[in-house]
Amino acid sequence: MNYNKGDIVLVKVIFSEGTGLKKRPALVISDKYYHNHRSEIIIAAITSNIEHVLPGDTIIEDWQNSGLKYPSLVTGIIQTLKVNIIERKLGNLSAADFLKYQDNLKKLLGFN
Repeated sequence: MNYNKGDIVLVKVIFSEGTGLKKRPALVISDKYYHNHRSEIIIAAITSNIEHVLPGDTIIEDWQNSGLKYPSLVTGIIQTLKVNIIERKLGNLSAADFLKYQDNLKKLLGFN
């Protein structure tokens, strides 16, 4: 597996009605140790809907240099996916944005 923690990837997501697929960006939050022992990857959803920031969400300040087309945020929505659902790598989240996301995720999960 060639994905690292902090990578922004394009994943294939099934419509909630089960009628088709759409492609959405996501942040890889699992690390090499996890990847070396499993055929899955843990991601957090990314959305360009920055009007509704919910607990666990983190605005991406450096979205232009992260491989994203629009202002976006990383959500508190975490999923485990098979690696073959990943279409391709888009870029990387900046170290500062990733640190902010980790802090928000810790708060969301009660890991303070």
